[in-house]
Amino acid sequence: MNLRLLSALLLFFSFSALSHSDEKYDLVIYGGTPAGLVAATAAARENAQLSIAVIEPSSWIGGVVTGGLSRTDKGNEKTIGGIPREYFALARSLGGVDTPMWYAEPKHNLTAFQQMLAAHGGISISTNRRVTSVHKEGTRIVAVELDDGSRISGGMFIDASYEGDLMARAGVSYIVGRESRETYGEKLAGYTPMPVRPHGPDTMGAVCSCHGGHAPHFIHGTPAVISALDETGEPIAGVVKANPAMKPGDGDGLTQAYNFRLCVTQREDIFVPFPRPENYHPAKYELLLRLLKSYPAVRFPRLVHIGKIANGKYDLNAQGFFSTDYAGGNTGYPDGDYPTRERIFQDHVDYVQGFLWFLGHDERVPKDLRDEVNTWGLCADEFVDNINWSYALYVREARRMIGQYVMKQSDTWTDITKPDSIGMGSFILDCHIVQRIVTPEGTVTDEGSFQDSPTRPYQIPWRSLLPKKEECENLLVPVCLSASHIAYCSIRMEPVYMGMGHACGVAAAMAYEAKSGSSAFPDLDISALQAKLREQKAVLEIEGLADLITVDKLPGVVVDDREGVYTGSWSHSSFGNPVEGSAAHDGNGGKGEKSAVFELPVAEYGRYEIRFAYAFSSNRASAVPVTVSHAGGETVVTVDQRKEPEHDGLFTTLGVWTFSGNRPAVITVRNGDTDSYVSVDAVQMIPAE
Repeated sequence: MNLRLLSALLLFFSFSALSHSDEKYDLVIYGGTPAGLVAATAAARENAQLSIAVIEPSSWIGGVVTGGLSRTDKGNEKTIGGIPREYFALARSLGGVDTPMWYAEPKHNLTAFQQMLAAHGGISISTNRRVTSVHKEGTRIVAVELDDGSRISGGMFIDASYEGDLMARAGVSYIVGRESRETYGEKLAGYTPMPVRPHGPDTMGAVCSCHGGHAPHFIHGTPAVISALDETGEPIAGVVKANPAMKPGDGDGLTQAYNFRLCVTQREDIFVPFPRPENYHPAKYELLLRLLKSYPAVRFPRLVHIGKIANGKYDLNAQGFFSTDYAGGNTGYPDGDYPTRERIFQDHVDYVQGFLWFLGHDERVPKDLRDEVNTWGLCADEFVDNINWSYALYVREARRMIGQYVMKQSDTWTDITKPDSIGMGSFILDCHIVQRIVTPEGTVTDEGSFQDSPTRPYQIPWRSLLPKKEECENLLVPVCLSASHIAYCSIRMEPVYMGMGHACGVAAAMAYEAKSGSSAFPDLDISALQAKLREQKAVLEIEGLADLITVDKLPGVVVDDREGVYTGSWSHSSFGNPVEGSAAHDGNGGKGEKSAVFELPVAEYGRYEIRFAYAFSSNRASAVPVTVSHAGGETVVTVDQRKEPEHDGLFTTLGVWTFSGNRPAVITVRNGDTDSYVSVDAVQMIPAE
């Protein structure tokens, strides 16, 4: 079924119709996403005199929040405030007492936006209208042309779309795909073939901490040795030959996979069976079939992530090696024209519906699994004008602006404070599979995914919403904001987008109140904007953020515990006040079997003091052996970790030795013959006076 054609004339809301003549608004927002709707709400609240137009290219408002994503990826909820938190609280209240905060049903998410918008008469909203061109005078946008022949003029513009179409047509710099590791010095960046990790049925369903531990998933990487080729030696559907010119860390133009976030249930009173797609091709799922042959007892919740929301409904998302993520299916989408995107949208509908139909009906699928899949279905009271199928394609990543400040991986871990903070992020670095490739051995492995890379609560600067001033002065970009692919893998969560939208709306109202036709967003008083956002309970910082001890704040060469090479199983804890927010410990187990090795580069021959950081406590080991390899050989020093380190409570001195300039200093911590927990936080090397 072609859902776009079916729903082209259906609207959820009594929108104010925009005529096809030239109309002028004070603020034009392109994209009725949650960020765009929050921006409109914030601007209208700040100044009721503002005339505001929200132009949405699809048939519905609310993006993926009203379109299927109902189990909110919130990260640290302390970082969410202001209008975004108000919105989620309203949606929760509409669902009744059984609705958890952040996990409202899609229909209530939609109603919450409708109610927020209805309170402001100055907001005009239209759907099914797409930008075709942007008119500028110098560095200012003056109007946009839409595909219905209309022209919308404005004084200020916000591109809140998932694709960044207004931004791109305005001549603002952007990127599609992945930077190389060298571009910003990001270790996770670029082309990344994943390892093949065969494992049994008990371990392949380990609980995933990145989704709160609510459902098991395949361990990252390919979970079995599976042939990637058909009988002619060509890759099977969904697998591509690796580009021989690509090496790990290289950049390319590919983005992580898209899918549909579905609202599913087992409630008989609202149960709708999964539909058979109009374009169903079982051959698309040959790789899935081969996976099932490797694990014939696998259960449905180990192929998909089923997260409970409210009232017997669940949010179904992708997880593991083969799921609802359509790897490679989005190639050409970010920069594609509208017919190309329509084709890719429908192809994703067919793919995800086909995945569920295959699992529930193909006789080659084990009967127990088929029967289990068929106990799940769509919800009859959701997406009622769209055959109960989710409205929005989950565009996890499209264009990304290259603006005044590019957020990087370091901005989510070490450089987490910003003087011009207008909001916060906190979700892990979460990148879904980019593509599946053929290994040199002829087997298949996934490429590009990572979901276990931590972040800290971090501030997002105003500069990351601003195009370069020489490119455009009256445009803000809260969704396709200025960030590397790696940083965007954390930023790309809807509460973060909404927080950016809140800042954009307030900023637009402030610029309007300046009553200067030449005023530009880059010239805005950021301290005044921050003050207004704080008054509205937006979260720009959280307690202790500026006090975090990071390696860049310490003298000499410092290697944190996360950079160590470990033997045996070690855990990480935030106990105490460790460097970089966490320290490793041996769990007081596996004595004599565990070690942590640190290599520190030596700039030049000379004498250096070596210091060791650990999280001290009364239950720590009293004599931890630490081996220092230096120019004169090896020296073993024992450390009593029950005592507080002498240097600012962080480091204790192990000694001073001579080191050669042509090889690193190596420090090894072992847990042999220790009488309690062994802690490892960091190692420091400082030139001796």
